[in-house]
Amino acid sequence: MTDPQWTILKALRWTADYFRDKGLSEPRTSAEVLLAHALGLSRLDLYLRYDQPLTPEELARFKALVVRRRQGEPVAYLTGRKEFWSLDFQVAPGVLIPRPETEILVQTALEAAKIFLETAQKTKNRKQKTASLWGLEIGVGSGAVAVALAKELPRLHWLALDLCVAALAVARENVRRHGVLDRINLVRSDLLSGVKPRPWFALLAANLPYVPRAEWERLPKEIKDYEPPEALLGGEDGLDLIRTLIRQAPSCLLPGGFLTLEVGHDQAAAVVELLQQTGEFTGWETRRDLLGIPRVVLGRRSAT
Repeated sequence: MTDPQWTILKALRWTADYFRDKGLSEPRTSAEVLLAHALGLSRLDLYLRYDQPLTPEELARFKALVVRRRQGEPVAYLTGRKEFWSLDFQVAPGVLIPRPETEILVQTALEAAKIFLETAQKTKNRKQKTASLWGLEIGVGSGAVAVALAKELPRLHWLALDLCVAALAVARENVRRHGVLDRINLVRSDLLSGVKPRPWFALLAANLPYVPRAEWERLPKEIKDYEPPEALLGGEDGLDLIRTLIRQAPSCLLPGGFLTLEVGHDQAAAVVELLQQTGEFTGWETRRDLLGIPRVVLGRRSAT
């Protein structure tokens, strides 16, 4: 990138081809996001100003990002931002980058919450009608799931747990930026160890580490070398934490409350079996992602 006549369009084309030749994922999108970040523009602005020349300073900033991306560093860490549920989230090294497939977890949780709220509305128990309802997220990470659910479900308050101090700091900033600080309480906790075993949550959502050890060894460099292994690696079969949470969950779910879990590509059947073994869940379903993979398991605690 030494040509002094670099325009926005020329830089985009060259970088997309370069990333493609290097075998990097989403080469065109990556080029657009990084150039927009370097110039302080939106991706749409790039095409509205496609013939605009780059100054030497702009080109230098962009080239530095391109070099880091070539080495495998994820785009979200380079820009410090990631879109999720059409919302903009801050991300940082040491905190898991939100994935598109996790939006299936949000959608499933919203459906479950709607069912619970409709049931509560019909009940003759006036106390249940008027009481504040609470949701719980375990493994909050950047806060993307908790924030998305809080924005969509204004009636619910949330307790969001994570063991990672760095993740809680990023989540707190995202909760503040999206204006839901009054309805999300962030707490450091190892699964449910920081929660009294009382049935007071209408909904529990969790995207826990579920990558099996053998699969971890085969992950792309941009994941394995940059994202936190403790947020991804779930033991030999990937179910270490999920197995523990399923045993713990009934103690904190209200009767008729829902448990929603994101799982790996071949884990749904095993997770459903774990729900059955507790004897505490009366129903269970799975939800598929855009590739047809069973991505979320939904269980409902017995109403009695």
